[in-house]
Amino acid sequence: MRLFAGLEPYGGDPILSLNEDFQKDTRPHKVNLSIGIYFDDDGRIPVLASVRQAEAQALAAGGVKSYLPMAGAVAMREQVQKLLFGVASTALSQRRVTTVQTVGSSGGLKVGADFIKRWLPSSAVWVSDPTWDNHRAMFEGAGVAVHTYPYYDTATGGLKFDAMCAALRTVPPGSVVLLHACCHNPTGVDLTREQWQVLVPLLAERRTLPYLDLAYQGYGDGIDEDAYAVRLMAERGMSFIVANSFSKSMSVYGERAGALSFVCADTAEAELVFGQLQATIRRNYSSPPIHAAEIVARVLGDATLRPQWQGEVAAMRERILAMRRSLHAVLSAKLPGRDFGYFLTQRGMFSYTGLSAAQVDRLREEHAVYLVRSGRMCVAGLSTKNVERVAQAFAAVLG
Repeated sequence: MRLFAGLEPYGGDPILSLNEDFQKDTRPHKVNLSIGIYFDDDGRIPVLASVRQAEAQALAAGGVKSYLPMAGAVAMREQVQKLLFGVASTALSQRRVTTVQTVGSSGGLKVGADFIKRWLPSSAVWVSDPTWDNHRAMFEGAGVAVHTYPYYDTATGGLKFDAMCAALRTVPPGSVVLLHACCHNPTGVDLTREQWQVLVPLLAERRTLPYLDLAYQGYGDGIDEDAYAVRLMAERGMSFIVANSFSKSMSVYGERAGALSFVCADTAEAELVFGQLQATIRRNYSSPPIHAAEIVARVLGDATLRPQWQGEVAAMRERILAMRRSLHAVLSAKLPGRDFGYFLTQRGMFSYTGLSAAQVDRLREEHAVYLVRSGRMCVAGLSTKNVERVAQAFAAVLG
């Protein structure tokens, strides 16, 4: 009996499928700017010295590899809270924040989506247009309706801030508003501090539930600087959610190191949320990975490893900025009169290039340069060895 014959074929994830095509490409000069992973100037995924030392410390300490509690390791959760909210946070001292360790920030987003469906069943979620494709998939998969608000301005390569605010002024009270705290994926377009100062009171006035995705902390303007929106909302006494990740900032992609934090009205509410988050985790994956917790807790909590890690994050951020500057310089020289300033103002690993799907196809077919068909580019795939040739390829398809 063929019980599964009626299943729909899975078309595959467009980014991961493109990466598979890249691996099959035999051209020696090929360049992969599609997948969201940080590569060093030699095209390798770095192993951070701070992480390597944290792992060595954990190995030397020994210990059994039992299951972690559903909420994860206490040491990691405490360090995450200090990293996100700051050691002097009033929300932390008032015990309004509850944090659970998750299977990457993707796991956090999923747990949060399931929590919203169970306890806020009438709430829909509003996401930026565009947003990371998996945002929609996760919330819709949990049974939560998804809508969009204006965000990216194709004419300027910047933000439609006025249109964004106008749309969010009309969302029903209780709506969940998903926001990228920094380094917007896929566009690289972030809100300024002044814009956050306008948006946050608006969200509070509409009695929305902001849901911040912070997957690239440290890749924008700095570790503390990139937590600005989180800390602003906490200072204003708002209730909101934050999913954060260490995949990029600690270069531990396969360890699935993430967390999910709820900022609540008071301690009693935080305790209720903490209990139901554990119940949600138990229904999903039961408990998070122990090795990820060891790495994060040791790197963030060690007086020597913490500043070393901060320096390593700064070096990765500066390399990305250098690639942006190089790409801008070559393109501006090749196509004088065209404004490529958006490559300099966008932040983080990603940029929207302004290339059409047809131009992206030409890049791949004629120049062996791989981008997502939306025109999104992973800037961290550029290096001093390929940036000029990539810029020349861009100029060829744009000209």
